[in-house]
Amino acid sequence: MAEDIRFWTYVMVALTFSVYIGIAIVTRVKSTEGFYVAGHGVPAIANGMATGADWMSAASFISMAGLISFMGYTGSMYLMGWTGGYVLLALLLAPYLRKFGKFTVPDFVGDRYYSSTARLVAVFCAIFVSFTYVAGQMRGVGVVFSRFLEIDVNSGVIAGMILVFIYAVLGGMKGITWTQVAQYCVLIVAFLIPAVAISAKITGNPIPQIGFGSKVVEGQNAGMFLLEAIDQIHRELGFPEYTATFGGGKKSMIDVLCITLALMVGTAGLPHVIIRFYTTKNVRAARYSAFWALLFIAILYTSAPAVAAFARVNMIQTLNGKSYAERPEWFQSWENTGLIAWMDKNDDGVIQYAPGAAFAGKPVFAQNTDGERTLGALGQPVLDNEPTSAPNELYVDRDIMVLANPEIAQLPAWVVGLVAAGGLAAALSTAAGLLLVISSAISHDLLKRTLMPDMSDKQELFYARIAAAVAVFFAGLLGIYPLGFVAQVVAFAFGLAASSFFPVIVLGVFWKRATREGAIAGMLSGILFTAGYIIYFKTINASAGAEEWLFGISPEGIGTIGMVICFMTTVMVSLATKAPPAEVQEAVEAIRSPYGEMPQPTEYEI
Repeated sequence: MAEDIRFWTYVMVALTFSVYIGIAIVTRVKSTEGFYVAGHGVPAIANGMATGADWMSAASFISMAGLISFMGYTGSMYLMGWTGGYVLLALLLAPYLRKFGKFTVPDFVGDRYYSSTARLVAVFCAIFVSFTYVAGQMRGVGVVFSRFLEIDVNSGVIAGMILVFIYAVLGGMKGITWTQVAQYCVLIVAFLIPAVAISAKITGNPIPQIGFGSKVVEGQNAGMFLLEAIDQIHRELGFPEYTATFGGGKKSMIDVLCITLALMVGTAGLPHVIIRFYTTKNVRAARYSAFWALLFIAILYTSAPAVAAFARVNMIQTLNGKSYAERPEWFQSWENTGLIAWMDKNDDGVIQYAPGAAFAGKPVFAQNTDGERTLGALGQPVLDNEPTSAPNELYVDRDIMVLANPEIAQLPAWVVGLVAAGGLAAALSTAAGLLLVISSAISHDLLKRTLMPDMSDKQELFYARIAAAVAVFFAGLLGIYPLGFVAQVVAFAFGLAASSFFPVIVLGVFWKRATREGAIAGMLSGILFTAGYIIYFKTINASAGAEEWLFGISPEGIGTIGMVICFMTTVMVSLATKAPPAEVQEAVEAIRSPYGEMPQPTEYEI
């Protein structure tokens, strides 16, 4: 089985990578307009598909269902936040930003707030948010490669860097757009095939969304509804019920609310998603592409809770109470990556899965059949991970659940290989979009619009490609040294976007009294507060619990407070400073009017 999986993984990855590179070569651009916004020529349905791929990152494909699988009900905050956020973006911001007609979000901020300083602050925020986000994508690439191609995580990240470099640097937005169309097809097929097969196997219903609420047809839980079976399994093992809301072992209501809201408004402020609406021919096409994107995204997002439930049941039933010497083949394969590990606390040779940590720290080693510690594929020194007092003996990285699910369910090897290709497609599509944001922020907003206004289009394109190459390098470093699980790292990026871009974009579109001083103060106060909170509780005081968090809000949800700070600061400073020039206020009114003509912006030095 292992040899078959390796063969099919190489075949699937080679085929899909060949398509991506071929598209990059065919769509190579020679102008800045093609590099930044694909020449404003992408059809609505294609742009919707590309937006879906850009939006559904490694966090959506790999990590979201894994988190729901472990967190149960409260894990749905990722599902609700990301889905609701896209609706917010599509209805509230995308058409107006498209009408404004700029290449980038910092470009919009600079012209709307008539200030080069505001543009520079927006450049800083865009780069900071995008690098945080891309770190999660590169980790996702490393996780996939480490298991299925049997190389270490670091080498997997480097392989992903090389591929993204080829089609992002050569093709720019045009190459990225058509590559993302292909990547959407790959990732959605890769996600749905195992979901349909496992749903039919467990519940007899091939539609995952319906199977999720159906009865189990075989095994010890036959005749029970799937969610009832999970709740019973959890009670027997001592875990909180899977469908329970708030309480012991679950996140608090305030934290779930704040994380959901931070993800939602962070979505509407993410520059790599917003820039997709600049690639359409006109405002009408932007609205239609938003509809198509939401439809394409919904196909995966409505399947994710079912995948999470199936993976949870299969994982527990195939491991708990089983002899370690007779552990299944999929466990042995993932054990070699260091992303799943077992430590026999009671010397009975049986895997015991229960609440609590299996180790004092995150394990970076696997154990061979003789019980000896060996260096895991993460390439880090073996930590002194002594067992805790908890009865749990099993460590499972949440990011492996979707990828391991086909193996756990004993699906054919070609399905496992397809899922690997889908995970890579999800991570690489978003990474490419983020790297283009970083590249354009440096070459267009920082150099062309601020420091070197006289440069030619050819020079700007050259600097854009250099910036993309440098961004790929640093993104790889962040993938090698990640801050946490993929979805956690991505949640930090959403919090940073929520506390910086979202308030100034909303106020910039709907409140013509918002001033440059207010925007600058708002962005800086919001992002510095949010980043400081995340850094403190993830590095300086990483062992802190909920009792030490502000109002009980975790680092993943603190972007909601940062957003409130940004809104309040922007409004108060705007009211205390001189109103924007008349032409800026006219431009704000024209954005929202279906018949309004956009006036030409005036260059400002401040």
